[in-house]
Order: sequence, then structure tokens, then C-alpha cells
Amino acid sequence: MHKIVTLGELMLRLAPEGYLRFVQAEKLESTFGGAEANVAVSLANFGEQAVFVTKLPSHEIGQAAVNSLRKFGVDTSEIRRGGSRVGIYYCEKGASQRPSKVIYDRAGSSFAGSEPSEYDWERILEGAFWLHVTGITPALSNNCAETALRACKAAREKGVTVSTDLNYRKKLWTREKAGQVMTELCKYVDVCIANEEDAKDVFGIESADSDIESGRLSKEGYIEVASRLTDRFGFKAVAITLRESLSANDNRWSALLYTGGNAYFSKKYDIHIVDRVGGGDSFGAGLIYSMVSGDDPQTSVDFAVAASCLKHSVEGDYNMVSVQEVRALASGGGSGRVQR
Repeated sequence: MHKIVTLGELMLRLAPEGYLRFVQAEKLESTFGGAEANVAVSLANFGEQAVFVTKLPSHEIGQAAVNSLRKFGVDTSEIRRGGSRVGIYYCEKGASQRPSKVIYDRAGSSFAGSEPSEYDWERILEGAFWLHVTGITPALSNNCAETALRACKAAREKGVTVSTDLNYRKKLWTREKAGQVMTELCKYVDVCIANEEDAKDVFGIESADSDIESGRLSKEGYIEVASRLTDRFGFKAVAITLRESLSANDNRWSALLYTGGNAYFSKKYDIHIVDRVGGGDSFGAGLIYSMVSGDDPQTSVDFAVAASCLKHSVEGDYNMVSVQEVRALASGGGSGRVQR
């Protein structure tokens, strides 16, 4: 078991039932989720000591958010309490050619307003093997950007491996601000995770001969993207998820892992989507788990993609699957037949 620390915001997710649109819904279902929290839940389900760091109000909604992590075995002892609100996001599921929609209501949340001095990284990272943070956290506020940077610096000083998922969100900040902040943060990152668009949005590095809208992705182009990211920041590994969208319900899903000057491509899955939120987070968690387990690069990217493939079949943000289920899929058991 490895101690893996994640830093980010845990939000209340409000969503219409099934495929109803916001304007149709007479009631909203509530669950919890957030990029780094999703990673923590996956890692806890895989048997790791997942520690989630954030700040939540002391009232009952804040406690419900904490409880949503505790029931999966996430270590919540480093969650700060205070402030007045839990960040909210509204999620409308897409179908066929209608895309999913997300509306944020998270300004002024307890975490966004927390002070960098509230987190003692020297103590939090004691005995840690890995730190994970995404580009969503520094997008929330200047305080959060400083907190994320301090965490990464402290991890580097303590010899803790640092990973980041670029996770560019245009509704939270501009490309220019993202580029400035993430350029500084990535100086302390060992493993960079991105989707097929992030490197372009954040750093202006894009794949040649690819058209994301039409679903045409060039393997050679993304090897070049990973190589350029490695050359710029000195990453030990770069992982890029490759989503070919046929519709809101049906995608082709694969990934590239670039390390040691070599590129490793996963198998490609044709997936029918139940819930795509958290798909990238489940990939990141799968990659972290496989890498800390000492797997070779090909096994790691195959495990990560299989974990994410399964997440697309699970309602909600959290990926509630086991190591055994992931390994079964990665080794070829993808028929969906009943397991008796």
C-alpha cells in the first residue's frame, strides 16, 4: 500500500434524471465529485492509501461530502473545515448528437477561498509516495494556484513523485492564464497527463494531421506532442488520452504513454457511454496505480485505459471498480458477459 495524496475541490453534483434536459427537469439528483477526489476514490478502491486534501464547510452538506469519500476508504483526515459553501456543478447528460453540458456554481467556495498557509505540506506529505493535482485546482483562485504550487514544490523537495492532469477548463480561466500558471507548476511535475486538446489549449502544442471535431487523431502527431512536452519540462512520462467521438453516447477510447523516448499505445475500445464525467480522472488513477505497482509502460497504459473504459459504464463521478475487474478487461475480457 502506498500513500498517495491528491489536492482539489470536492463539489456537489446536481443532475436531471436520465437524459432529461435542465429545462425539463422537475427535480435534480445529488451526488459528489471533483477531479482529484475522483482519483482518490479510484485509488482507495484499488487498495491504496488515498489521502484527499481540500476545505469544506462544517455544516451538514460539507459533512455529506466528506462522508461520500469515507465510505470508499479515502483518508479524509487532511480535509480542512470552514467557510460557508460547497462548490456546485450542474450536469446535463448528452445523447446522440446533443453534447453533455456542465454549469459551474463554485465561486466563493470554501476551498477556493482557503489560504495557502492552511496546508502544512511538510507534514501532509510525510511518508507519501505520490502527489496528484490537476489544472482545475489553480484555475479556481489565486490562492488555490499558490496552494498547488507550494504542494508541488514541497513534494519535489521530499522526493515525492508529482503528477498533474492539465484538465483545461475554458469556463474557469483563459488559455493565457492557464499557460502562465501551469508553466510554473510543471517545473515540479514528473508525470503529465493530458487529453487530445489540453496541450494545445494550455501550451500551444498541437498534434499535426489531427481533427478532433471529426474524430481523426494522428498517432505520430501525439507522439510529437508528448516529445515536445518532455523536452520543454523534463517530464519522466507523458500520458495522452485519445477520444474519438462518434456521438455523445459512442466513442473510441485509447491512450499514449511516452517515457524514456519511447511511445506505448494502448488497445482501443469502442465504448457506449453511461456517464463520461470522471473518465479522465479514472485514467489518471489507473496510471498512478499501475506505475506505483512497478508495472512496465505498456501494462500501465493498458491498465489506465481499461480502468477508464469501465468508468464510462458507471453513473456518477466516482469509478467504483476493482483491480481485478480492470485487469480482466485489460487482458481481453471485454464481452460484457455475465460473471457467474
